[in-house]
Amino acid sequence: MISRNDILFIILFGILTISYSQSPKIAAKNNLYSRVDSIITNGIINEAFPGAQLLVAEKGVIIFHKTYGFHTYDSLQPVKKNDLYDLASLTKILGPLPLLMKLYEEGSIDLDAPFSIYWKSWQGSKDKKDLTLREILAHQAGLTPYIVFLKKVLHNDKLRFRFLRHSPSKKFKKQAFQNLYVADRFQKIMNREIRHSKVDDLKTYKYSGLAFLIFPELIEQLSGHSFSYNLTKEFIFPLEIPSLGYLPRQKNFPNAIVPTEYDDQYRKALVQGWVHDENASLLGGISGNAGLFGTAHDLFRYMQFYQNYGILDGQRLLEEETVKEFTRVQFPENENRRGLGFDKPLLDNASKPLEDAYPAPSASPESFGHSGFTGTFVWADPKNQLVFIFLSNRVFPIREHRQLYDLKIRTRLHQLFYDQLDKS
Repeated sequence: MISRNDILFIILFGILTISYSQSPKIAAKNNLYSRVDSIITNGIINEAFPGAQLLVAEKGVIIFHKTYGFHTYDSLQPVKKNDLYDLASLTKILGPLPLLMKLYEEGSIDLDAPFSIYWKSWQGSKDKKDLTLREILAHQAGLTPYIVFLKKVLHNDKLRFRFLRHSPSKKFKKQAFQNLYVADRFQKIMNREIRHSKVDDLKTYKYSGLAFLIFPELIEQLSGHSFSYNLTKEFIFPLEIPSLGYLPRQKNFPNAIVPTEYDDQYRKALVQGWVHDENASLLGGISGNAGLFGTAHDLFRYMQFYQNYGILDGQRLLEEETVKEFTRVQFPENENRRGLGFDKPLLDNASKPLEDAYPAPSASPESFGHSGFTGTFVWADPKNQLVFIFLSNRVFPIREHRQLYDLKIRTRLHQLFYDQLDKS
């Protein structure tokens, strides 16, 4: 007959056996978390950002989501998981791009036809009339990278009354900032400047966000509905991410909004809940190049949808072939790593040391994503089933803070999770 002491011994032996069998995995997990904490904490100490958060999902399941630091360096408001961030250029692949993909599927646009067929004002432009949408989306068209439209609305650091007013009116309906409204006609001025901008004769990789300023208007013309309505109907509601959108201050969300930069030139105030990018601001905060705000969870669902090649929770919103076409490298013969709208790893990324890689050296050639000027970054890897979301406000209090890049924080964090995959 087994004694009570024998039973206790058997139970204790079982517990120790289980603990021993799990300890390598637990140790690896604890080591991973410790290294993540160290990298991000070091970033805060070196003022790469006052706070940040990281979300990582493997095979559709969130395996890591943690917040660090505060909204500002005064350490008053801690970062929370449901905080809203100015997503900056992530807007490009979350706003106009999926709608362009939808129009492509429907046959409303041809990637290899002259873009001027759809954007007719370019038909009279000698250097733009033959550019294709494929070239434009892959940053292979030679377009000017950026135009500082702020110069047109300021004179000697003063606002030009003809373009900006402190109260709305019939001709000044678009709100650029609190108590600041932009002339409705300013969008036509921007379109004209873009039409007259220089195009390089040498067709090589040259990043440009100019076309994304006009994509929302183009989408409205082709669809017959407003850009915001299209985005909400086709993607935001089906993906169940209502907190992702433009102009968050108008929506009374309970989420705190992380501040970006103290603007001492144009808005002369802390920018919080209003788009940081000046060009998007002059479009009333709704643009294709910037303007979307969202949470880490919003981005996880969006990027998981892309990683699944157009399907999430059993609901297909884009065809698999469409997403694969847009996420493949388009012009590798020209040493251009880009997909259509999406960023891709450097063409020789796997052979580079971590210091020179983009993104992590172990990111597969099938992976894709985008970065944002405010300190945001998203990446999906269908081959390794890894979604990586990093959010920060690295431009606080000023945009000259570059420690996020100098310390290679995102690349180092990204690689840690690939290393963990190899051990699992």
